[in-house]
Amino acid sequence: MTQTQSAPPPATWSPPAPPGTTQQASPTPSRRSAVAQWFDGTPGRMRAFLIVAAAMSVLFGVAAAQGFQQSSGALQRAQDNAAQLLRIQSIHTNLVSANADATNAFLVGGLEPPDERASFVNSMAAAAGLIAEAATAQPADREVLSALNKTLITYEGLIEQARANNRQGLPIGSQYLKDANSVIQDDSLPLVKALVDANEKRVDTEFDGVGHGTVWILVGGLLSLVILAITLRWLARRTHRYVNLPIAAGAIVVLLTTAIGGIALAGASGSANDTRKAEYERMLALSQARIAAFDARSNESLTLIARGSGDAFDKAYNASADTVDAQLGKLGYGDADLQTRWTNYKTVHGQIRTLDATQGNWDGAVAIAVGKSQIASSVTAFDSLDGELSAQLNDTSSAVQKNLDDARHGLPPIGWLGIPLGIVVALLVAWGVSQRLEEYR
Repeated sequence: MTQTQSAPPPATWSPPAPPGTTQQASPTPSRRSAVAQWFDGTPGRMRAFLIVAAAMSVLFGVAAAQGFQQSSGALQRAQDNAAQLLRIQSIHTNLVSANADATNAFLVGGLEPPDERASFVNSMAAAAGLIAEAATAQPADREVLSALNKTLITYEGLIEQARANNRQGLPIGSQYLKDANSVIQDDSLPLVKALVDANEKRVDTEFDGVGHGTVWILVGGLLSLVILAITLRWLARRTHRYVNLPIAAGAIVVLLTTAIGGIALAGASGSANDTRKAEYERMLALSQARIAAFDARSNESLTLIARGSGDAFDKAYNASADTVDAQLGKLGYGDADLQTRWTNYKTVHGQIRTLDATQGNWDGAVAIAVGKSQIASSVTAFDSLDGELSAQLNDTSSAVQKNLDDARHGLPPIGWLGIPLGIVVALLVAWGVSQRLEEYR
């Protein structure tokens, strides 16, 4: 009997691979990337903690540097902007001072007193010099300062016309003087006030910005300490060692930097706030009082020049006098002498108004106004007031600059040490974690 065998399966044929190609095995699903394997297990988690803690340490250094640069820069800009504000207010003071000299000298008739003429010329020259200085110090003010300079050219031209006609006894001279006063009041001073407002806002912004540096270093320091504390705790639980000395040393560096830096920045911020509430506010009050006093002086003379039709100028005097009262009332110390001098001037002004408006003695009123009366002298009373205002303003503005400069130079050098300190802490973290990683090799 013959046995039958099953036929073998048919052979299969595959075309040969093209020349230059190799056949690769299909990747297995279990194969993982080298990066994922690097973070496997306890050593991998250690590496993850190392990266996070080291990165946070560097970020802390950046935050510390930024905080100190923020505060130091804000103090410097506050100084610069306060100086610019004082320049603008000095321009304002010189303009109203020159106008007061011009109007008072006009009352004399003919050739004006040489002293008042020299004071007028000096005030206008000082204003022009300060305009050029202010334009260099603050480019943002240049356009308005240029417009202001043009109004002063017009003003001086009208004053010269008024002087020329007054020397010849021509009544039209008073109209030129009134026109010049209008240029100052309606064209020049609105520009000055706009500059004052802009620079006051800049100063306020920088005073506010001094405290922002404290936020940078405190937030950066606290976050870094939290990350380092978590890292230390995790390592202690995994390795059964209570303290990792390099990382603990890094945490101490962060803590000390945060504490010292935070205290220093808080102190600088407090000093800036104290200066803002005391010397800076006093500087503004003194400056505004002096400006308003000169404006009152101008209107006193213009009221007499108008000869019976100067009600508008008399009202303007009263408005300026109210401003002086309000500003002197803001002074918290050292204002008794100022108040006495201001009261003396107002008393003399009251005598002028009584002679002119009540008794009809215009000549007697003019004599007091120009300092030629035996009864009283408005010139002497006002010069006494202005001398004290000027002296106190100079002292106060110097105190503002000194206080801000002391606060800025009193800061520790963390501004440029911050990033190196952050790198040192990151290296300490790497050293501490690498010690534990060595135990797994």
